[in-house]
Amino acid sequence: MFWILAISYWIHLLATIVWLGGIAMMALVAWPALKQGVLASNQWLNIQRRFVPWANISLVILLITGLVQMTNDANYTGFLSVDSVWAWAILFKHLAFMGMVLITVFIQVFLYPSMSRLTLLAEKHPKTAASEREKLHRQEIWSLRLNLLCAVAVLLFTAIATAI
Repeated sequence: MFWILAISYWIHLLATIVWLGGIAMMALVAWPALKQGVLASNQWLNIQRRFVPWANISLVILLITGLVQMTNDANYTGFLSVDSVWAWAILFKHLAFMGMVLITVFIQVFLYPSMSRLTLLAEKHPKTAASEREKLHRQEIWSLRLNLLCAVAVLLFTAIATAI
């Protein structure tokens, strides 16, 4: 059981680096570069398209390895048994993680397809596309920042649970 748990921690950490590193890169580096004109729109879309599969794989890995780790923790007393600081930290961590999943679904299912349709609209109706583009950009930056905030919360609650 030791090796399963050790490998689970290792893979979990790798997935965390990919997931949180990608979110931080998008919110703190790529988006400001796009706003400053250093990054072209097509480069931004390419970065997004390349990150999406990595993000999705990381989410699945985090879910599976996280469950393995949680159920093998001495503080775990059962499903929805919130009877200690550790259990509260894990509950809030999972709520923040679910927030990240929901934001990711919103970005991938609604926001990115809208941006793709906007490119087609811009060819025929540039004025309409400009106002819609601004609205989508505000939604995107809001989503990226909220996702980063949830990621920071996950790390905070992980630190609290680990310190117990």
